[in-house]
Amino acid sequence: MKVIFLKDVKGKGKKGEVKNVADGYAHNFLLKQGLAVEASNANMKTLEAQNNKQHQLAAEELDKAKELKETLEKLTVELQAKAGEGGRLFGSITTKQVAEELQKKHKIKIDKRKMELNEGIRSLGHTKIPVKLHPEVMATLTVHVKEIN
Repeated sequence: MKVIFLKDVKGKGKKGEVKNVADGYAHNFLLKQGLAVEASNANMKTLEAQNNKQHQLAAEELDKAKELKETLEKLTVELQAKAGEGGRLFGSITTKQVAEELQKKHKIKIDKRKMELNEGIRSLGHTKIPVKLHPEVMATLTVHVKEIN
């Protein structure tokens, strides 16, 4: 019997897959537990419509990420910190501070974990931070750290 899996079933199939399984297994377990539905024409059309909608949403998400990339690459986030001799900061600027400043000044909300900065910024001047907006889209954000007068 051909079935469409509604949930992942270990060893049998993943959600959205269409597979042939034994009649008894399908009737007595998969259909009763609500893990799968029979692969009728109507159910196949529903699955196809769901897949098309998912592809459309994924494409829209990618477009939004590309637009955000263009916006971010034009911006410069300016932060102020106390510095000692040679432009070394007392402490460091973290991705959390950069994300908060971006939200406050430019109304752009980006999760600090998406900014790929191994260590905090420890010196004055311009620093480029890579930001992962989408699995396929990487942006570069410029951060300018100035000394507090």
